[in-house]
Order: sequence, then structure tokens, then C-alpha cells
Amino acid sequence: MLNYGFIKVAASSPKLKVANPVYNANEIKNIILEADKNKAKIIVFPELSITGYTCGDLFAQKKLIDESLSSLKMLLEETKETDILCAVGMPILINHILLNCAVLFKSGKILAVVPKMYIPNYKEFYEKRWFTSGFEVEHIKEINLFGEKVPFGNVILEDSELDLKIGVEICEDVWAPIPPSSFLCVNGANIILNLSASNEVVAKSDYRRELIKGQSARCISGYIYASSSVHESTTDLVFSGDLLVCENGSLLNSSERFNRESQTIYSFIDIDRLNSERQVNKSFIDSLRVSKIDFTSIPIKFKSHTIDNFDRFIHPTPFIPSNKQEIDIRCKEIFNIQVAGLAKRFEHTTLKKAVIGISGGLDSTLALLVTYKTFKTLNIPTENIIAITMPGFGTTDRTYTNAINLIKSLNCSLQEINIKDSCLQHFKDIGHDASIHDLTYENTQARERTQILMDIANKIGGIVVGTGDLSELALGWCTYNGDHMSIYAVNASIPKTLVKFLVNWYAENTQDKTTKDILIDILETPISPELLPPDKEGNIKQKTEDAVGPYELHDFFIYYAIRYNMPPEKVLFLAENAFKNKYAKEYIKKWLTVFYKRFFTQQFKRSCLPDGPKVGSVCFSPRGDLRMPSDADSYIWIQTL
Repeated sequence: MLNYGFIKVAASSPKLKVANPVYNANEIKNIILEADKNKAKIIVFPELSITGYTCGDLFAQKKLIDESLSSLKMLLEETKETDILCAVGMPILINHILLNCAVLFKSGKILAVVPKMYIPNYKEFYEKRWFTSGFEVEHIKEINLFGEKVPFGNVILEDSELDLKIGVEICEDVWAPIPPSSFLCVNGANIILNLSASNEVVAKSDYRRELIKGQSARCISGYIYASSSVHESTTDLVFSGDLLVCENGSLLNSSERFNRESQTIYSFIDIDRLNSERQVNKSFIDSLRVSKIDFTSIPIKFKSHTIDNFDRFIHPTPFIPSNKQEIDIRCKEIFNIQVAGLAKRFEHTTLKKAVIGISGGLDSTLALLVTYKTFKTLNIPTENIIAITMPGFGTTDRTYTNAINLIKSLNCSLQEINIKDSCLQHFKDIGHDASIHDLTYENTQARERTQILMDIANKIGGIVVGTGDLSELALGWCTYNGDHMSIYAVNASIPKTLVKFLVNWYAENTQDKTTKDILIDILETPISPELLPPDKEGNIKQKTEDAVGPYELHDFFIYYAIRYNMPPEKVLFLAENAFKNKYAKEYIKKWLTVFYKRFFTQQFKRSCLPDGPKVGSVCFSPRGDLRMPSDADSYIWIQTL
């Protein structure tokens, strides 16, 4: 099995006995062996985990220092058959200077020793009584341990095959104004290990988690954090064994704090995703100019890069808010962005009327709700929203009725213009047989509707509000110079799954029962452009997802293939995991191939999009977010599927 750019990591907070390196090292050994069996490639233990953080003046005892070294030697011997990089904390004495260090070893060999740079000496902390800052020994580049010369200080461990670079900081370092991890990351480190001993006071854990998440976001890195357990001395402080694995601002996994047993958490960090984000973030690259620190690169090599039992949760609908507590906040924010964009356009043009085509489908419904909220915000009468329904050859009674009723429930001005006669005349003009239901038949209707909207907007002095969404633009599922065009496109960066979610959220929160009932029925209506005649029972026959595939798949593809620039085989792997209980691999592969073909061939439509607000992390505006040639070939993306 390929690793697809993922690496399995672990953070552990072992049971310990204060000032008993023999007991502590034995516990650490058992955890390392178990983590290696679980195929983890990196494991991080707390600060001073071999001795315990709370030894106090015992750190001056030669016996404690010597036993720490003996215990480390035992660890090296007992783990030499493993394939896991380990980071343990212990005191290291160099030229009569005691340093609080992280020792990094793998397969029985010490790779590097990194000292703590910022030594806290305020409030409950008084580490300077025993330890010296790493800043004081920056001239030392290597030390002698067990007769071997070992790299010391500013180091980055590198596996070139994985494109993995690892940096280390210790506890207080990340609380400093400019943490060492910031310099490590701009110099290439994409995973940071933090060996910590952070005590608990009320609300500190929340702040600490936000700090670690924030640093991983700022550094566009993975971050593995391990803190001391409840078995540290409680003379004055209590510790909780807080364990965190973060990736670019997201918390991947965390521990149950105050657990009285040894505890280890695992997660998969996506190195490729981090590297891709860094590549496109020029501010990150420009930060190199402020880094004047030289780092020693230390090569590491794992025996195997494969990943087994991949259990990282891959959200099948990545554009939809997953935190239930934040749904209201996120949905309000999205509406506010759309409303702010449209409101500015009305203020700038000094126009007071909107023209919008309402089909009874999801996209036009969301656009109408946004326009409605915009007019409320600007104190413009909603009667100034000219909502036009334009029945055509494929319009069903269900969508027609929902369109009419929705317009009325929002107190907008309704106009109905049947386009059948106009289209038939056009067929006659261009010599097209109306019984041939081809692209000409479909697109004629779409362009006729757009012409009506534009001409009425000219007539009354209004703005045509666009209704098309991000997913349709990705697939080119829109008629060029038809529904593809508007004066301001409020849904241009809203994917279809999010359109549905927003309409549902509005329905759940509106106080108007009539509007709510209409919205619910719209949500339950099959997605269709309604350009082909209904079936014999008058129901929608032309279903979009039958033609181009499920929108939830395409939105997933957009998120990973376009947002994160992932290769097709990785997108397929992630989709398999996200939809493993719903779609077979071959089914996903089929629509992923369709996605790439359509995305590449339909770029010409995205190259001339109307204005519209960027709402989320993906947008196809040719003026900023997507500068892609209309003639690019999709071959290399499709051939690997």
C-alpha cells in the first residue's frame, strides 16, 4: 500500500515515578514497542520524561543524571529493532552546564539532542535554578554520548523520500513571542515535536490547545505535543497528560486529560498537503529572509513508508461545517459575505432594483434569499426585487409552483414569462428541428432566459443577480452566455453541497412557516436544469446527477484536487475512505475521470466569469484565484486513474 503522503505519528504521556529513571524508561520502552507494532513512525514523550519534570533540586544530584543516561542506554538497546523515531526528554550535562533536552533516537541510534531555549522563571516556574538556556550553548554543534559524536542544537531531521522534515521545541519555547518552531518551519521543517510539562490551572487547557493549533496554522505544519501526566509531583502543581496532534490549524486528535494510566494517541499527518500549502503561500516563503539561523540537516530513513489501517477521518462533505456548535456562526458568516458583496454593488451603481430568474431549484433559491437579505440590509423595499419565473419545455408543476410561492412568500415582485414561443421562433430562425432534444434545444432555453433577464434589467434600471454555483462552474455545467452570465454572481464560490446546506439552515431558522415549507420541498426536489420535457407523469426526467455524477463526489474532488492540488490517485484514495460505506471504488473512479475531463475542457467558461464574492477556500475567479489556460490537456491527470 502506498503512503499517499501520510505519516502515522503518536504522542504519549506515560505513568512515571518522580526521580526514578529506571521505572520511567521501562514504561517508555513498552510504549515505544507498542507504537512500533501499530506502525507509527514518530512518537513524542513529555519534557524530562525519563526523570520526571518535578524533581526540583534533585537535578543537582549526580546520581539522577547518571541513572538517566543509563536508562537512555537501555532504551536504545531495547528499541534497536524498531522503525520509529522517538523523542524523549531528559537532563543532559555538558561542561558542568545542565540542559533540559530532547533526545531523538531511532533503531538504537541517537540522531540528535536539542536543548530547551526559553527557560521559564516566573510565577510557578523556576527552571533557571537548575537549567541553562540553549541560547547559551549555541556554539556547541555536537556532543559526546556513549562514545559517539551526536549532533546538538539547531537541527532538522530529514527523510528525503517522504519529503519529511522534523524540528523540535520544548514546552515554553512555543509560548515565546517568536517560537523556535517558526524558524524551524521557514527553514523546511514540516512537523514539529514538542516535549512539554504544562501544568493545569482553570481554562489553561483551552488556551494551550488554541496556541498549538494556531502555531501549526501559522507554520503550515504538523505539530505533535506531549505533556506530563498526573503522576508528576503535586507538591504545588498538577499536570494532566495533555496530548495533541494538530495539522495546519486543525486538531486531528487529543487525549483524555487526567487519565491515571499511560496514554498514547495516534494520527496520520498529511505531509503532501502541508507542502502544497507552503508552495502556494508566498508569504511563508518570503519569511526565509528574517531567518538568520543555521540548521544542521540530519538524514533519517524509515524501513517502510506504507500505511496500514488508515483511520484518519476524511469528511465526505468538506465544504459543510462539521462542528454543530459553529453551524449558526458559519452560515451567518457566509450569508453576510454574500450580502456584503451584493450590497456594495448596489451602493456603487446607485441602482435600487434587482432582477433574478427563479426556477424553483436550489441555486436560484439561495440567490433570492441573499438578495432578499441584501435589500433588508439596505432598507430597499423587497418589492424592488423583480423575480421572474420563465417556464420552458422542461418545467414541471412542482418547480413552477415552488418558484411562484417562494417569490410571493418573500414579498418580491413576480413576473412570469413563458419562453416556449420565443424558443420555437428561434428554432425556426436557425433551422433547428424542435423535436431534436440536443444541446441546441437545451441551450436555446438557457440563453433566452438570460436575454430576458438582461433586457428587463436594462428596462427598469436593475442588476441581474446570478444564481450559478461553484460546482457547476467546475464541471462547466452551465450554458455559455446563458445562465453562465449575470451582473453579480452571489453563488459563484458556493459549492452545491453547501448551497443545499445553506437553504436548509435558512428553512430551519425562518419564522415564516410558509417559506419554510416551500424551502423544504425545494430541498427534496431532484437537481435539474429542466431543459428536457418531463416524463409521462409530469415529473422531472432530466436529473443532473445522472448525467455528471453525484455533486457530493464532485465537491469532494474540488476540495482536494483544486484546493489542495492533490494528485488523482490520492484524491481517489481519500474519496474511497470518505465514501467507503456508500460508493464502490470503480464508481468513484468513473466520476473522478469525468471531473478531470470536464474541469479541463470547460475552463473557457471560467475565464470570463462575472464578478462575485469569494466566500470559502475555493474560488474560480479569473481575476485572482484560478489562472488556468483554457487549452490545458487533462491526459496526465486521467492516465493514472
